[in-house]
This record gives sequence, structure tokens and C-alpha cells, in this order.
Amino acid sequence: MRTYAQPIAAVTGALALTATLTACGGSAASADEKTVTVYSADGLKGEAGDGWYDKVFADFEKKTGIKVKYVEGGSGEMVQRALREKSNTQADVIVTLPPFIQQADSKGLLQAYEPQGADQVDGGDKSGDGKWTSVVNNYFGFIHNKKELPQAPKSWEELLDGKFKNKLQYSTPGVAGDGTAVLIKAMHDFGGKEPAMEYLKKLQANNVGPSSSTSKLAPKVDKGELLVANGDVQMNFAQSKSMPNLGIWFPAKGAGKPTTFALPYAAGLVNKAPHTENGKKLLDFMLSVEAQREVSAIGGGFPARKDVKTTDANAIALAKLIEGVEVFEPDWPDIDKNLKTYVDAWKAATGS
Repeated sequence: MRTYAQPIAAVTGALALTATLTACGGSAASADEKTVTVYSADGLKGEAGDGWYDKVFADFEKKTGIKVKYVEGGSGEMVQRALREKSNTQADVIVTLPPFIQQADSKGLLQAYEPQGADQVDGGDKSGDGKWTSVVNNYFGFIHNKKELPQAPKSWEELLDGKFKNKLQYSTPGVAGDGTAVLIKAMHDFGGKEPAMEYLKKLQANNVGPSSSTSKLAPKVDKGELLVANGDVQMNFAQSKSMPNLGIWFPAKGAGKPTTFALPYAAGLVNKAPHTENGKKLLDFMLSVEAQREVSAIGGGFPARKDVKTTDANAIALAKLIEGVEVFEPDWPDIDKNLKTYVDAWKAATGS
């Protein structure tokens, strides 16, 4: 069982690319050299401009003069977009949750680069060949509406109750990182693929339906449209600043102990990126002590660097949040290898 010295959280917001970039085989020979394009899973950019990305990108531009162009979506969505553009690369940096960062690597989307400070990142939170490094640590979790459902459910089984019919939703496995995490946790807690799918088939009676983005579920929970949804600690903790009805919880199997697993935001340099050198500079900056010190205070998450210890109010609250929760380590190589099989099994079980 692996635990982190600290957890994590942030917020969301979508920003579309406003310019067409031309791939130049990894050189920074674009007509617009003072830019760097980031494809990222949602969760670290604030809808009100108050997220970790907002602060880090602004500080980076001020320091280097390089403007960050940002594209956001589900982890799987970002990898698929980068794959479609492989012959005409648009992104310089990609940030996704596991197992999609491993998927990006296995599909040849990443080039090796170890950012400055990567030596302070735990070995389990970076690839052995320098293809990706965690920049913000995080944990998988669920949320509930504290006003309409003051007491969070304790177990998976409670979610089968009729009171959750059309009041429960989780993001789509295989598309969203947190949606895929639902499968991973269920397979762990129920002891394998078959019993997990049997449970999720039953849960489908209460499920509203698919959602490509996990971040879109929190506002629905806050308003009471949903009672329960999936999420992750960093994102939901950050969202709770403007959504006061959000409560974070971790399901257990039956009367067992609640469980979770680390779900870090992992960043890699895109292969044949149009602005490779700018991408390297941004990765260095995201992993700098300066940026890492703000992960909890601004982003609501845990620093990826072991040598950065945060003691702000958010850091204390986050540590308390996961007290008594068992942290397990998924078999990421197996999940990367068999993800399609697991997602197909989920589709068959739920009729999705």
C-alpha cells in the first residue's frame, strides 16, 4: 500500500485554441515562437480564473514572455485528440490522469524529458524513462450534496437504493480519467472484473447517463440536481470554494474500510512538438519549488515534489480528509494493457 505525504485539488474551465499551429518536427520554428500549447485534463484551471493553472501560466508568461495556449477536456479525449494530430502535431505538453498518460506514452505521443526537480518526485509518480512526471498529486473520490444528503453514503451498496434513481451520475470510463477510476476502484473493492461489472450493472438503474467531463458533474451536485457523483479530491476541493454544498467521500465495500488511490496529474513533452524548448521550460516551471508551493493553497491538491512541504489551511484540511482511508496502488501496466477490455466489459454490463 502506497501513501503520499500530501493530497490534492483544483478547478476547471475550458479554453479553446485560437490559432492553428504548425508541427515542425520538434523545433521551435513556428511563426509564433513565444507560445506553448497545453492539452490537459480538466481540474487545474479555475472557472473564475483562480485555479493553479491560472496562477502558474500567468507567472510563467511574466517570467519568460511565453504565452500558454490551453485546451481542456477529459484525459482520454486529450490523448485521442493528440493521436489524431500525430502527423501534424499541435500540442507541446500533455497533462492527463493515469492510465491515460501511460497510454499516451505507449502510442508514441511522448518524448523523453526530465524536468528540473524531477529527482524530488516519488518513483511511482514518474516514468522510468523520463517520458512523464507528475506535477500535482491527487486522489480519486466521490462527492455528495451536503444540504440534500447531509450524511455521505458509506458503501457502494447504499448507492443501489431507490432514492438515488436519476440522482447519481459518474463520468464515462475510457473517456474521462475519473470515470475510468470508477472502474479501477470497483474492480479493486469488489475483487475483480466480473463482480465489479455485476455491481455496475445494478447501479445503472440509478445512473443518469454518460458524461465526457467529470468537472461538469460538480455544479449539478451543488445545485441538488444530483445527490452523488464521482470526482477527485483536488478538483472537488477547489470547486467547493464556490460550490458550498459539495462534500467529498470515499465508498467502501460493505462494512469494510473506505478506499482510494492516487490519481496524479502527470505531464509529458509531446513528441515532435512545434515548440519543444518552450514545452521544456513550462514543465520546469510547473515542477519548480515556486509553483509547487502553491499547489495546495491555490489548487487544493498535494505537491508532486517530496521536498515541498505545505502547511497552509488547505493542506491541513486535505490531510484530514483522507485520514482513515486506505490507499491502494493500482496495477497500471495491467490497466494500460487491458483498458479496452475493461471498458468494453463496462459497456456490455451497463448497455452504454
